[in-house]
Amino acid sequence: MTNPEILGQLSSLQAMMADLLLGVPASEANSRFHPRLASLAWYLGRSVYRELYWLREVLAEETDLAGRVRHFFAPGEQAAPCDLLPPPDHLLAWAAEIQGEHLRRLATPGALPDSPLLRDDLLPWFLLQETARDYEAMLWVLLARRLSRPDATPTGKPLKACPPSAEAVEITQGHYRIGSRDEPFAYDNELPPQAVELSGFRIARLPVSNAEFLGFMVEGGYARQSLWDQAGQDWLAASQVRSPWHWRQDSQGHWYGMGMNGARPLSADEPVAGICRHEARAYAAWAGSLGGALAGAVLQHEYQWEIAARGGQIQGTGRVWEWCANPFHPYPDFSPFPDPSVSQQAFEPHSGVLRGASLHTQRCLRRASFRHPAAPADRFRVSGFRLVFPPT
Repeated sequence: MTNPEILGQLSSLQAMMADLLLGVPASEANSRFHPRLASLAWYLGRSVYRELYWLREVLAEETDLAGRVRHFFAPGEQAAPCDLLPPPDHLLAWAAEIQGEHLRRLATPGALPDSPLLRDDLLPWFLLQETARDYEAMLWVLLARRLSRPDATPTGKPLKACPPSAEAVEITQGHYRIGSRDEPFAYDNELPPQAVELSGFRIARLPVSNAEFLGFMVEGGYARQSLWDQAGQDWLAASQVRSPWHWRQDSQGHWYGMGMNGARPLSADEPVAGICRHEARAYAAWAGSLGGALAGAVLQHEYQWEIAARGGQIQGTGRVWEWCANPFHPYPDFSPFPDPSVSQQAFEPHSGVLRGASLHTQRCLRRASFRHPAAPADRFRVSGFRLVFPPT
């Protein structure tokens, strides 16, 4: 029998995902609003397929139901033609029936065969967290949908630029632990726990803010090639980007933001979001070029973030996903769970990593050891960044 807390969270997430799909016109349920995102209906369908695959096909050896929809939702099938998915009312009815049966089996002793996957609720934790990730992806789709539509300019105090902050906390050189301590909810890429030795560094107390990033823009940061590495230059030339993903400019040249509820003023102290790793690195190069206490500024490494976050030495975590400088990589002695398709496919040479969480991230994913793989050019994940500096 699965822990009732897990089942309660899973049931709530399923209902929340259904509500998101019901909140858009049926004609848009299968629409794609961003080339790197699937449709709302696809994410809901994938979460159902994932349960079918693990609970029915793998555990119960019932292959028929998962096999019928595998061509749509199996790993790597995000580009499946969304217009071939069933109408949203049919999809929702199918999802409710399947998910209701799965919740019953998970809650009933003996309803599922004995399996090591059920020990310590390993598989239920995995299903819950994967569903939480699909839910957050649906919110990104809704934001992309809003950005595809014009909206009235908000009234409010215009955003003004400010210089980068050098306020930081000192982390001394030493040996530190990273990764999960074998908790049953940990992803395979958080394991096994590692001891790492780091040189001393200073890490910014807060993520880079809207006002600070506007300072980078005002100083011509997007136009100064010397601030961008080659990959960043290539991305900039191809994308023609000159501001964060959800920023817009009014007739007077003032910047405002677009959210899922429409246009809104940009708060100066709010962490900047809608940033890719190329932009974060260019900003760090610009900040470092200003010298003084900012000299030597670079984008944080994920180990530096985890150590500081675990010790409660930084603030502003959990408001935006934070880019890290290093690639997404397996820890030594990595062992895939529940199979290699979950994390191993993300261990590519150029894959980036995000740490922390956004305001939309579910509680089950909010922990210091959680690692989120992302393409370095992704800007839709409500992602910002934080700087680190040499020790004093």
